[in-house]
Amino acid sequence: MLIDSHVNLHAPQFDEDRQMAIDRARAAGVALMINICDKVSHFEKVRAVADAPDIWCTVGTHPHEARENPDLTSAELLALAADPRVVGIGETGLDFHYDLSPRDVQAQVFRAHIAAARESGLPLVIHTREADAIMGDILEDEFANGRFKMLMHCYTSGAELAARAAALGSWFSVSGIATFKAADDVRAVIADMPADRIIVETDCPYLAPAPFRGRRNEPAYIGHVLAKLAEIRGWTLTEAEQRTEVAFFNLFNRIPRH
Repeated sequence: MLIDSHVNLHAPQFDEDRQMAIDRARAAGVALMINICDKVSHFEKVRAVADAPDIWCTVGTHPHEARENPDLTSAELLALAADPRVVGIGETGLDFHYDLSPRDVQAQVFRAHIAAARESGLPLVIHTREADAIMGDILEDEFANGRFKMLMHCYTSGAELAARAAALGSWFSVSGIATFKAADDVRAVIADMPADRIIVETDCPYLAPAPFRGRRNEPAYIGHVLAKLAEIRGWTLTEAEQRTEVAFFNLFNRIPRH
């Protein structure tokens, strides 16, 4: 089963052909997709895409958007997460590359998401960029207050943070970046990820894998990410598909297994 664990199909890049992009994904064999919430104020749009039986969604606010709702509470997230189509909390985290929201606000909003993940039992979808040390510190600090499931999405950070997150039981998702020529450091980290906790994603419309780099990304391209993961890990394509499918359902366990 091909599964795209991270799509942004509500994004304006799909306004002209959203249903056609979904149809192309299905034609390519994609059986499940998770539409990821970029900010709570967009939840209605995010949720609308998840009306289809093979598309689910999350609720949360990306670190870029944390400034929009700096006082966001876990209770607000939990209220939206009660929707049966919601299978995760996030995307949330820290992004110190662009700093589009103040760093202290990013951290405060991130901790609210962690509390919601802990209370709901839903997995936390984490975005992290150029914040390795602080991210590791927050995760370990919060984990000491109570366990929660987490996914380091589209992981491109360092080996040290990967090891710290893996020690807390984190899952990791691999994106089209793994196919980029200059991404040897990313591939090296992928080679050491826990074999039973790796899944794949497109992060469409961003990060189209080779040979589509430079174009708008689509869920239909997820097979190229899976093939690169298989190559990096020394798995057959069938083995990679089976391993990532099992890991996906172990993480997103609100989704019934087919």
